[in-house]
Amino acid sequence: MRVLIGLSGGVDSAVAAYLLMKEGYEVTACFMRNWDALANGDYLGNPTINNNQCPQEKDYDDACKVAEKLGIKILRADYIKEYWDNVFSYLIKEYENGRTPNPDIFCNKYIKFGPFIDFAKKNGFDAIAMGHYAKRIDKDGKAYLCKSYDQNKDQTYFLSQISQEQVSFCLFPLGNIDKTEVRRIAHELDLESVMDKKDSTGICFIGERNFRQFLQNYIPAKDGDIVDIETGRVLGRHVGSMYYTIGQRRGLGIGGIHGEEAKGWFIVKKDVKKNILYVASGDENEYLLSDSCTVTNLNWITDKPKEGQHFYAKFRYRQKDNGVTIHLLNDDKIELIFDEPYKAVTPGQAAVLYDGEICLGGGLIEHTYMNNNQTD
Repeated sequence: MRVLIGLSGGVDSAVAAYLLMKEGYEVTACFMRNWDALANGDYLGNPTINNNQCPQEKDYDDACKVAEKLGIKILRADYIKEYWDNVFSYLIKEYENGRTPNPDIFCNKYIKFGPFIDFAKKNGFDAIAMGHYAKRIDKDGKAYLCKSYDQNKDQTYFLSQISQEQVSFCLFPLGNIDKTEVRRIAHELDLESVMDKKDSTGICFIGERNFRQFLQNYIPAKDGDIVDIETGRVLGRHVGSMYYTIGQRRGLGIGGIHGEEAKGWFIVKKDVKKNILYVASGDENEYLLSDSCTVTNLNWITDKPKEGQHFYAKFRYRQKDNGVTIHLLNDDKIELIFDEPYKAVTPGQAAVLYDGEICLGGGLIEHTYMNNNQTD
């Protein structure tokens, strides 16, 4: 069985490639390059813009060293246009509309499990593989996406928009081991280029950035008022509403105002049209809570849920599972009724549903409500 693995230049995909070889697969690696800083105007906020080698090329070098060490062939594929059209343009549009997007989810849907699968099929591969922490379990003719053994690293949240066909064509070699074991195997194999390399952070395929400066490359910043939602008092000024998210406490510049320094101020609402950030005092304030939300852009990996079913949802990565009941509104919209009020459920983020260990899929949070009143 011929498998094409996405080799990123990190430790997870490197060890995933080795595990596939150990299981007897015929493995070929492929490095994906999806961002061109110079062509895409990525200057402000880019800490590596003046480096002799861009981070993507350093990652490619590290991936080549892994491939050489493992004795496998490495290919290279560029999806710069696809990434801009299907992932980055969406990210910018969401920020312009005052929402908080999660580009990693659409990066998986439209790049890693989109054109990459097409590339693999055209070149005669039987499956792709990724270094994600997730499991695929086949049962009754369907491939189920399930949580990984390492619950702290589980990445099914980011895979919630991929299809049944995409899951069926992918292997997840890291599904049954934890990160500590991955590092141990890398050291045992002496994969010097990646074994102690820190995990990638920042925007998928773009990397670490000074986020406020980075967005200024694409969206003009406009400062505005920070307002106490209870009293209407102006507490300070923000530097652009798109830079903040619901539930955020740090970076507001209003700590200690009006004797509320012990409780702190939290963003509870954004008015994009008026360019106002609304805040409330204390992390237990009622304005952070919601008891339901509507969800659109639905994707069901296996079976579509039925009206009134009870499942568990994550509204952020690594968040605990939250009990919800599903109310079907139409083919592309559902309402989730929470078991109890939850904090800082944020429009634009993903709501991902689980039936035990099985990731059912999910969608994007459209609006949040408390006692039937819209709160966002």
